[in-house]
Amino acid sequence: MQEVQKRSLPGIPVVILLLLVIGGFLLLTAFGVAFNLMGFMPVGMLGALLAAACLIGLYTVEPNQSAVLSLFGKYVGTVKDSGLRWNNPFYSKKKISLRVRNFESGKLKVNDLEGSPIEIAAVIVWQVTDSAEAVYNVDDYESFVYIQSEAALRAMASSYPYDQHEGDHQIALRSHPHEISRHLLEQIAERLGTAGVSVVEARISHLAYAPEIAQAMLQRQQANAIIAARTRIVAGAVGMVEMALSELQKNGVVQLNEERKAQMVSNLLVVLCGDRGAQPTLNTGSLD
Repeated sequence: MQEVQKRSLPGIPVVILLLLVIGGFLLLTAFGVAFNLMGFMPVGMLGALLAAACLIGLYTVEPNQSAVLSLFGKYVGTVKDSGLRWNNPFYSKKKISLRVRNFESGKLKVNDLEGSPIEIAAVIVWQVTDSAEAVYNVDDYESFVYIQSEAALRAMASSYPYDQHEGDHQIALRSHPHEISRHLLEQIAERLGTAGVSVVEARISHLAYAPEIAQAMLQRQQANAIIAARTRIVAGAVGMVEMALSELQKNGVVQLNEERKAQMVSNLLVVLCGDRGAQPTLNTGSLD
């Protein structure tokens, strides 16, 4: 069911008109009483009551709000004109807020693509764009938004690993926040489309390993960082050793046999790759 715009009358002129009508019928009643005209009395009273009953058709619509009108269970239309409005007194009115709203989901415990338990939460910004669909397509559109958003968050979180591995270019929850937010927004928007709700923004607000494996995963991250640092240090040290040997041989500073070259390479690697500063040892002997 799609929204249909319904015209309404401005309320203030209608109020003035109805008050004048009620006053006229009351004067007619008073005239009948004064001159003992029995036919004027019931007409005046009935007319005043009917005019007063028409006041029930008055209602207010705030800015960024709509009123969904129905007649005996049948959808009639939606009024979005703000202010005091008037429609058929038999219409029932249901107010729907069109303002932008947001909420943060609770921390959900799910398994990522690799089966590791993680905690994840998201902030969802949304608003109603079709009042008729929000009222008639779902039972409670606000509850529908909350439940479907959490379901989409669970489905999205289980589609990606928590973090990237060395040399892996796969999209991960921690390393690709923009791509993850875009995918989450698409997932939620698809689920909420039938409820007349549009998703303005969706982003991850909390992401962490579950407490039972957090310490182990921290140790793994530290080990990966150490390995990566050591790999770079060794690669740099090997390059420096190669450069040193090449320059010594090129400039003819000293002639080294294979044994001395091996000893020099070993000493340089120890100095360059060690965790602590090397203690120098002076050799006063011969290189022969």
